[in-house]
Formats: sequence, structure tokens, C-alpha cells
Amino acid sequence: MRNFDPRRVGALECRAWVSYYRRDWPRVLVASVGLVRAGFRMTWPRTIQGAWLVLRANQLWAPVDNDPDGARRCMERFYRLVARDSGESLDTAEAARREIAWWRAHRAVQRDAGPRTELVEALTDLYSYVYGDERDRVRPAAELRAGAMDISDRWVAEGCDLGSELIDQERELLVRSYAALLCVVHRQSS
Repeated sequence: MRNFDPRRVGALECRAWVSYYRRDWPRVLVASVGLVRAGFRMTWPRTIQGAWLVLRANQLWAPVDNDPDGARRCMERFYRLVARDSGESLDTAEAARREIAWWRAHRAVQRDAGPRTELVEALTDLYSYVYGDERDRVRPAAELRAGAMDISDRWVAEGCDLGSELIDQERELLVRSYAALLCVVHRQSS
């Protein structure tokens, strides 16, 4: 999980986001399979199981009257797979709590109910915890990912047009975000 292709992970996450906002759940699942495999390099059986858990978490989170506890439980199970497959020492309940914290912060930003800085801090908290690195070192990756979310939110507000050049801009920022994260976590693992 400390050696991944930022171009592949960024492109797959962009595809997952586009599919999520169009509520195209089969495509979210396909993108999630690729994303889990590319980002965490789990075995194929765990990749499929992990992608399913990510899909279920997203489906539980998506509605306005969502189920954050259900989403968190799915993500806790997902992080158990990550820990088991990677050999990382990880409190999976804490990792899931931090995952849902950034989802919550992003939803607040989308609704003009929370500052963007809380989103960046929540992403920073997640990266720092999962990869065991200093917050200041992973913050640039979090900033770039939050920037991609800003563009995604614009794309949604403009009607989710699949031909929009905003998708390309979102993908580019996600790739840059994962490249910045890889520079930190790969160097740390060397």
C-alpha cells in the first residue's frame, strides 16, 4: 500500500466519483475494484470483498437521510482487510472513523455548512493515521485532493455532464494528490 501508481489511482478515483454522483452503482463497483487493487495491492479475493464494502459504504452515505454508522461499519471492515493484507498495524475502527470524518466534512463544504479547512484537516488526519506519517508531510496531498473535490462539486452543480472538461481537471488534481502522497509514504517505507 506504500507503492502505487498515482496516475492509475487518481484516474480510478475520478471514475468512482463521477459514477457516485450519477448514482451509477455498477460503475462505482467496477471503479472500486480497480481502485482497491491499485491503491492497496490486496489479493484478488480481498480486493473484491474490499470493493464491495466501499460500494456499500458509499450507498449508505449517499442519501440525504444517510446512515453514517452503517457506512463507518463497512469502512471498518474494509480497513480490516487492508491491515490483514498489508501487515500494517492499524486500529481499523479509528481508520474508519477518520474516513467518515472527511466524508462528513466534505458534505458540510458542499452545503456551505463547514469550512474547507476542516475537510483538509480531516483528510490530513486520515493520511497521517493510515500511513503513520507526520501531518505536515501528508497535508499537501490532502490539499490537492480537497481541490479535486472542489472541482467535482462544481461539476455536480453544473449538471454532471460526462463531456465536461471539469472531469479532466478533477482527474489531474487527484493524480497530483496521489503523487504527493506516494512521495511521502514510499520514502518513509524505504
